[in-house]
Amino acid sequence: MSNLPPYDLATLAVLLNAELVGNPNTKIHALATLKTANTGDLSFYHNSRYYTDLCETKASAVILSKNQATNYPGNKLLTDNPYICYARSSHLFKLEPSKEKAIAPSASIHASAKLGSNVAIGENVVIAQNVNIAKDVTVAANTVIEADVAIGEASRIEANVSIAHGVKIGKRAHIYAGVVIGSDGFGFAQEDDKYFKIAQLGSVIIGDDVEIGANTCIDRGALDDTVIGDGVKIDNQVQIAHNVEIGNDTVICGCSAIAGSVKIGRNCVIAGAVGIINHVEIADGVTVTAMSLVNQSIRESGSYSSGTGLSSTAEWKKNIVRFRQLDKLAKGLKKDK
Repeated sequence: MSNLPPYDLATLAVLLNAELVGNPNTKIHALATLKTANTGDLSFYHNSRYYTDLCETKASAVILSKNQATNYPGNKLLTDNPYICYARSSHLFKLEPSKEKAIAPSASIHASAKLGSNVAIGENVVIAQNVNIAKDVTVAANTVIEADVAIGEASRIEANVSIAHGVKIGKRAHIYAGVVIGSDGFGFAQEDDKYFKIAQLGSVIIGDDVEIGANTCIDRGALDDTVIGDGVKIDNQVQIAHNVEIGNDTVICGCSAIAGSVKIGRNCVIAGAVGIINHVEIADGVTVTAMSLVNQSIRESGSYSSGTGLSSTAEWKKNIVRFRQLDKLAKGLKKDK
């Protein structure tokens, strides 16, 4: 069980805006899956594949939809969207590390930097000239913030983050360990067999309520800025190249790579290990499934995929031969007509 004080179900129902059916005095100490829950745990049911687990769960209460209420006889919190209700409840049971609102003595902060109230600066943090950090921001150990950066209120910057000069970050951002924001874009001009570097003169602008996962890299623009819209959620180990624009509330999953000058609309989902070539535009409301290659613009909302499904290596090799013969076969069919 959690070390947090327990909630009674009546209190949880109010906090989660859910309808309580059952004993309002039941004490809830923690969240758990249906399969692993025990007395004192709250669980949730949102997918019919877990119906057996729902029937067998030992949870003290379950979050579920109103139209599923009759499927569970125990204490329940009824809601229109059980998964969202679970997501909200998760914050009630999260053990936060203690966060002392102080500036560590080993931090190096330039005299021209401006720090808002209630700011925490960890050990060995470096903050350069003309940085502006708003109130209630936390910057964890070993992070480097270069000149002229602005960070909005209530943002959290985890350990070992590098934020290059001129980057602007909105309110309530959460930037996880090892992230690099504002490094040079990969810009080179070719002359004969040599490459000449193009100076990257833009910056990175990040909106409000953005999350950026561990070890993700976001490059600064070549001339204009790289722009990450409000509410964007970026997973771990994502590469976002120079001058990319990502619309509000889009989700980008782990190990995806987005080449330069790509424009992605609002409310898109870019699944894991997707590759997007440069100068592609993607409309609002697009889902690109895992390990797809986007090599042309997508003009309409919907779900898009590329590649072939999994098969044995021997079968895959045979199919590759067939793919290489498709053009020849198609031309032969046209001749036959």
